[in-house]
Amino acid sequence: MEKNEQNQLGRREFMQKAAVGGLSMSALFLNDNVAKDVEYVTQKVGRYSSPSELKITDMKIAWYSSTPIIRIETNQGIMGYGEVRDGGDPIYALQFKARLLGENPCNIEKIFSRFKHSVPHGRQAGGLCGIEIALWDIVSKAYGVPIYQMLGGKYRDKIELYADTPQQRTGEAMGQKMKLRMDHGYKWIKMDFGINMLRDVPGALVGTHRWNLNGFYNFKDAYAWTPHQLTRIQITPKGIDKLIEYVAGVRNTVGYDVQLLSDHFGSFDINTAIQLAKAAEPYRLGWMEDFIPWMYTDQWKKITDAVEVPTCTGEDIFGKHGFKDLIEKNAVDVVHPDMMSSGGIMETKKIGDYAEEYGIAMGMHCAGTPFSLLASVHCAAATRGFMALEHHGVDLEYWEDLVTGIKPIEVDGGVMVPDKPGLGVEPNEEVIKQHLNRNAEGKLWMSTDEWNTRITGMDRPWS
Repeated sequence: MEKNEQNQLGRREFMQKAAVGGLSMSALFLNDNVAKDVEYVTQKVGRYSSPSELKITDMKIAWYSSTPIIRIETNQGIMGYGEVRDGGDPIYALQFKARLLGENPCNIEKIFSRFKHSVPHGRQAGGLCGIEIALWDIVSKAYGVPIYQMLGGKYRDKIELYADTPQQRTGEAMGQKMKLRMDHGYKWIKMDFGINMLRDVPGALVGTHRWNLNGFYNFKDAYAWTPHQLTRIQITPKGIDKLIEYVAGVRNTVGYDVQLLSDHFGSFDINTAIQLAKAAEPYRLGWMEDFIPWMYTDQWKKITDAVEVPTCTGEDIFGKHGFKDLIEKNAVDVVHPDMMSSGGIMETKKIGDYAEEYGIAMGMHCAGTPFSLLASVHCAAATRGFMALEHHGVDLEYWEDLVTGIKPIEVDGGVMVPDKPGLGVEPNEEVIKQHLNRNAEGKLWMSTDEWNTRITGMDRPWS
């Protein structure tokens, strides 16, 4: 009998004996030939990794444009991707590297809990958030299931997006710009109509003589560092009429079949916020966002209780603990975390679930790469109170080409929840390299070895 025929006969005998229970597992492994048979009949069984033996071995940074992309590497060749929030610095993530090396990436909650006490609110939180997302990417790949499945499953198959839209000179022109979004299937669109529109309108503003209204995003300017309501700037009835004329032009152009949202307004006091919101009530905005900084909970409640337009804040808050006061006091109608500031995937789901207990919905801010968008998609899929997710790369032609794995990402104003393990995408290194930050000095994955042993002062917050 030929050797190949003997092997085939052995496999048939093995299957027959196994089928009738005539071969114990202990007996199987006493015979090398039978062991080979076991390997043969189980060759199509998925073996993604040995999760209990995973170890973090390195962290690399690809500094794309204004967004550092994080790659966490493991001893089993599985890599996970995240990012530091747009405008952040790689150091926000690298400060954790020495304490991450050697850790099992599957222990996401343990790792996050160890570091979260040292993280401030705002964009500096983006380092830990990006690490958390990269860990989920690794663990999901290790177990061979999509991330949303590890969060308890999904409530929806498609995540609706909202598109921010560059400001136009008139409401009608803005409406026409937004209709181009609607032609692509968007049912949620967002605009700005802040006090910068009134700078050159005589008699529209009171109390601006102390402030440079161009300084809202200039963080060397006192205007940027003064909480909105403390400027005591007010909008006059003429100014409010001018802004509402703009809103009416937008709404009358786009109609009422879409949710119309508003972004930041600049700085003014809470009485002005109430007056402006009440004037906007007939146009049924989906929300009005960030009248004042998020931490002034009682003043937020005063605004929310006074108006019918839904109020919204939260893109700079870190952690569920940061949202608790706003939620428990029903100080806003919509919480609006950005996953790259709020704590990553699991922490953002906790925020959404907690808000739901108090009857508060969750929108999600996102102004990053496809990595942060897809991370947000998995979280949104698993969170019942979710409304809509921002897509800030709509007008960037190469944005979807930054990654491979899903093409197209945006379909008819939304994203279909991917069923692949991990985030569902991998970096397109060729495209990323074409858009590196000048500080990357032309290097794609920058060496970070100098951080391998550098322990920063992240001590526990108690003695």
